[in-house]
Amino acid sequence: MTGAGQHRGLRFTRWGRPQGLDRLTGPRLALAVLAVTLLPALIGTPGRAGAFSPGCGEVPIVYGIPPWGFHTGSPGEQSYARGHGQINLEANTVHGIICQEDGRGDITMTVQPHLVYHSHYAVLWGFSGNIMKITVRVRASEDPRCKVGAVGDATLFASYNGVRSDSVRFFFPTCRDQDHVYHGTQVNNQVPPL
Repeated sequence: MTGAGQHRGLRFTRWGRPQGLDRLTGPRLALAVLAVTLLPALIGTPGRAGAFSPGCGEVPIVYGIPPWGFHTGSPGEQSYARGHGQINLEANTVHGIICQEDGRGDITMTVQPHLVYHSHYAVLWGFSGNIMKITVRVRASEDPRCKVGAVGDATLFASYNGVRSDSVRFFFPTCRDQDHVYHGTQVNNQVPPL
């Protein structure tokens, strides 16, 4: 049972304010109010389209072997894409960010959390490999025909057994000009299980 002047571990002054808050006066109080007011602006709002810019500028190149990731060649090529993220095959979940730059307008996409499909025994382009299919959502766009919020899918294939025939395929039902298939030795794909 709590006695007078206490409530669940808090101690109160005789004016009913929690002890310690009585020191927040003048400049300290103004600073505390300013910090609470500015905190949402500094950390951003999740899901806000303005948090991303179109293209690959904010999508870092990942070195080493990420849980999943790819790049389709060198930045600055006529059409280029890259992405990376986390994956949990047991829970069928995936997260990450992808960008695509081409002459029709750059886009940035986030990966939706449900892993649509994955296999260690896929065959594509006549070769064996790992494959995964994910759903993506456009978060920033310079393409007037491909609006923020457009949903599409990406299929990532990584060949194995010493063969280099990786591919990345984008498909957008509502903005077909962003549909691309990247395939060949310039594509480097990491699809689990590695």
